[in-house]
Amino acid sequence: MDARWVDLRSDTVTHPTPAMRRAMAEAEVGDDVYGEDPTVNRLQEAAAKAVGKEAALFFPSGTMANQAAVKVHTQPGQEVICEASCHIYNVEMAMMAAFSGVLARPVPGLRGQLDPGDVEAAVRPRSYYLAQTGLVAVENTANLAGGTVCPPGHAAAIGEAARRFGLPTHLDGARIFNAAVALGVSAADLAAPFDSVMFCVSKGLCAPAGSLLCGSADFVERARRVRKMMGGGMRQAGVLAAAGLVALEAMTGRLAEDHRRAKALARRLAETDLFDVDLPSVETNIVVTSVRPPLAAPRVGEVLKERGILCHVLNERSIRFVTHHDLDDEGLARALEALGGPF
Repeated sequence: MDARWVDLRSDTVTHPTPAMRRAMAEAEVGDDVYGEDPTVNRLQEAAAKAVGKEAALFFPSGTMANQAAVKVHTQPGQEVICEASCHIYNVEMAMMAAFSGVLARPVPGLRGQLDPGDVEAAVRPRSYYLAQTGLVAVENTANLAGGTVCPPGHAAAIGEAARRFGLPTHLDGARIFNAAVALGVSAADLAAPFDSVMFCVSKGLCAPAGSLLCGSADFVERARRVRKMMGGGMRQAGVLAAAGLVALEAMTGRLAEDHRRAKALARRLAETDLFDVDLPSVETNIVVTSVRPPLAAPRVGEVLKERGILCHVLNERSIRFVTHHDLDDEGLARALEALGGPF
């Protein structure tokens, strides 16, 4: 990271580690569109094992993988039940409508998580004049809700509710390993109730790019065709997959450090009279805070930038801070000092 800045905009700003760069330089490669890249194949095998699924497919991004899952699971004219603040609905460019011909049916949840009873209530009755429900999608961790987690029991209840109606389920697990660390369970435990799951090896795991879409062998084979439709077929992608293997092997165990720093950041915000932050909701590496009037969030963002701190201004009232591998305790101290004001 540039020493001038403490970058808290996102964990997507992380840089590949030295071990990743070595692995990338030495990666054995082939043509992945033909299924012949051995490093990609090893990553896909490791990814499927990590989340307890039969197979996995390497994608350039989490958004593409999420939207491929929507395409495989649904038919045009259907609806996708999802939590109102979720990424797949709010920050993926209405792709489910543009590409799959389906609509989101957003349901307000508690701290970014759906209530199983609300899922059942949102399923459309069988009728010739109503769009039918095609999929239930869950996010863990819930990004815009502040990185909150969905425990295994809660996820299982959502999965059971969907199965009662014969509906498939998809988990946007971009940061599933953050959730697993926070809960003290395995990623496979969190993915078990869902027919498919996506997770990123970038973000907090520091790989330069890439996400894995996991599910049954049949689901993944269908997703492979959709990936090609979306222009997501990569050739000698083992150069990227090599970093993903290091991410799975070496980076998941250190995520608790990011969570510790996020909690310290949240406590500092709560100590001031300028911000509102729900401390119990800071469970992983994301802190979403409201700015108290008459102060506006864009003004806070400008002042923090002048002090060398970068954050993500969500709207006039809210700001997001994200801790990650490239933020050490010295950088955290700089951020805590800058947040003391005045603004």
